[in-house]
Amino acid sequence: MRNPFTDHPREVGESYLEHAGFACRYGVKMALGGVAAFIHGLFPFLFQKTGSRITRELTATLEESSARAAARRDSV
Repeated sequence: MRNPFTDHPREVGESYLEHAGFACRYGVKMALGGVAAFIHGLFPFLFQKTGSRITRELTATLEESSARAAARRDSV
């Protein structure tokens, strides 16, 4: 029987807890970037570079994670 809690984490080469930690950290950072962008929209003198910086960091994080997952798949 397939386990919906471990199928995807296993596909990317992580345990459930590893994946939960990564996804939660990623989500918090994404939410903070969204809040900063929202505030910047109302007050353009605040958080002038924060939203774009966080977006670049998240993109790099996701690319590194994808490369690790591919390396794990290739080594099996």
